[in-house]
Amino acid sequence: MNNIALITGASSGFGEATARKLAASNWQLVLVARRTDRLEALKAELGESVIECISLDVTDREKVKKRIEPWNSKVDLLVNNAGLAVGLDPAWNADLDDWDIMVDTNIKGLTYVTRALLSGMVERGRGHVINLGSIAGSYNYPGGNTYGATKAFVERFSLNLRADLHGTGVRVTNIEPGFAETEFSNVRFKGDGEKADLLYKGTQPLQPDDIAESILWCANLPEHVNINRLEIMPVGQSFGPLPIVRD
Repeated sequence: MNNIALITGASSGFGEATARKLAASNWQLVLVARRTDRLEALKAELGESVIECISLDVTDREKVKKRIEPWNSKVDLLVNNAGLAVGLDPAWNADLDDWDIMVDTNIKGLTYVTRALLSGMVERGRGHVINLGSIAGSYNYPGGNTYGATKAFVERFSLNLRADLHGTGVRVTNIEPGFAETEFSNVRFKGDGEKADLLYKGTQPLQPDDIAESILWCANLPEHVNINRLEIMPVGQSFGPLPIVRD
């Protein structure tokens, strides 16, 4: 029987691209997302590779327990991809509802899904949790306040999982993409496609397939190899000096 991967946020972006890559490598898939129509379209495309589509908001703790836990003894790879950024305002002007959405999805949802599947991996002595973090968890930028903090949590949570899982055979990886072109910016700018398009104008950002290829590589390494963190930027993105206020 082929290995089974469960992917959250599978209806677009990194999650959708990862589903395609894993399917092409003979993985069987459980696809999780809120948008049922997109899940069904992806299932139709990937055919027998998709075992089940689960329409689910990962922030709903009880529904995660009900829908995800039945896979506890079966999933070999969990790709925690569901996440988002909402808004880019400075902290004193930010909408608290936006902050709640990011904390609920990027932190709580990720922990709920992980907890639902982790004990089964430990019992079998194998498995892999791949979390989608961000370079925003390491590099600060104006307006990144709560989003960056949630991704810093993902990075710390991933490493602390590694500590808890020592000796179990279960692997944990945090993938940290930089500037990437997905629906991410459309969500951050609340559907303002023109503003999102302007962000990418004249650039060559990472594409979903780039990150999916990295996830596939990590997942297919020998079981004694664990990639703790993988930070990925496009060549056109690098580092800048710390800003200084001058009179």
